[in-house]
Amino acid sequence: MKKIALAAEDKLGLDGEMSMHFGRCPSYLVAMVNDDNTVSSSEVIENPYFQEHKPGQVPRFVNSLEVNVIIAGGMGPKAIDMFAGFGIEVVTGVGGNVGNVLKAYLNGEISGAAGCSHDHDHDHGGGCS
Repeated sequence: MKKIALAAEDKLGLDGEMSMHFGRCPSYLVAMVNDDNTVSSSEVIENPYFQEHKPGQVPRFVNSLEVNVIIAGGMGPKAIDMFAGFGIEVVTGVGGNVGNVLKAYLNGEISGAAGCSHDHDHDHGGGCS
């Protein structure tokens, strides 16, 4: 069984929209996936650091959810490195419907991570990481 977190802009679960900012999303959809790539269950978990994002907090929080994969629109290189250190696969550069993104990942249509290309204002909690 695999546990996958997807950064979401809302609390609509599989019907929701992906967030373009991993660390600054309001919630995560966490899906339990069987060995045959079918979703057995999912739940929406609020991002407790949504309003007060600081570098490093959210990767540690997502790691505490015991996920194997994190999928988001964007993510900074430091967060990508932290997840690699935790043994969590990172997939970025995706957008649209959460359920469709999860399905595309499970079908092998999306993979890989690239850091955000815009500037990060770490003093004020901006950026993707």
